[in-house]
Amino acid sequence: MSSASATAATNGFADVEIGEEITFTKTLGESDVYLFAGITGDMHRNHIDEEYMKGTPYGGRIVQGALLVGLTAGCSSILCSRLAGPVVSYGYDRIRFIRGVRLGDTVTVRYRIARKDEAEAKTFADITLTNQHGETVAVATHILKFL
Repeated sequence: MSSASATAATNGFADVEIGEEITFTKTLGESDVYLFAGITGDMHRNHIDEEYMKGTPYGGRIVQGALLVGLTAGCSSILCSRLAGPVVSYGYDRIRFIRGVRLGDTVTVRYRIARKDEAEAKTFADITLTNQHGETVAVATHILKFL
């Protein structure tokens, strides 16, 4: 067995299957938005000024996009928690916020392993976030690097 193959066998990379899927659902409330704003400093009016946002096509405050990305990290953490070796996030590609998420919306994250790069020991997950109406609110690709 080559060194790369031996590493892949022991770090959990071989245990991840294409098509494997993890989901996470959360209703996002005012406390989520304000706590996230306090941690990150993202106090934009879009998130904390209801009167201002009432006059927009959203009709009220919307959740921070970075908070939505944070929810996707929960899915990758669930995946990584069952693996033998160290795994790190290599980044997110093609993040798109398609529809605003209002306070009180319930968001489901679908995290699906779409492909694996054996030579680089990386997985690529397609991520789709939907609201309680089944509407897509965000999409992204997440890359995990197996050490």
